[in-house]
Amino acid sequence: MAEVPPWLWWALTVVATVLGGAALLVWRKGRPFAPGDVFRASRLSGGNRIFPTQVLISASSVVQHTARWIGHEEKSIHMAHIASVEIKTGLLFSDVLIETTGGEHPIVCHGHRKQHAVRMKSLIERHQTAYYRSAPQAPTPSPLPPGV
Repeated sequence: MAEVPPWLWWALTVVATVLGGAALLVWRKGRPFAPGDVFRASRLSGGNRIFPTQVLISASSVVQHTARWIGHEEKSIHMAHIASVEIKTGLLFSDVLIETTGGEHPIVCHGHRKQHAVRMKSLIERHQTAYYRSAPQAPTPSPLPPGV
């Protein structure tokens, strides 16, 4: 039986360490990025294989968080600037489109389960209702000119 050269053991150790480090990084970046109502897209959906996109819905804003190998990308919309929430349901997964009042740069979330998409929409609507009920009302202008 031939003896295995030492360089081969070193090479296998390096490869195993790199693969283990990459697996650990993917696992850590796949965890919820914040406490609260975080919805993670399925890894089986397109664009979410390694780092699934996550959506945090809080009382003040909606944040879309997408991890990258180095760093991450975040988009945020304040509750006061959400114009509409649209759910597109496919055979396996649903897409959620959150549009802003300005019409620019909506948050598009692909690959969520249908019940998660419905829950996301209901949470946004509930937080918007609470936000507008607690917001101070602007004084209504008098229809008469001053001094009359």
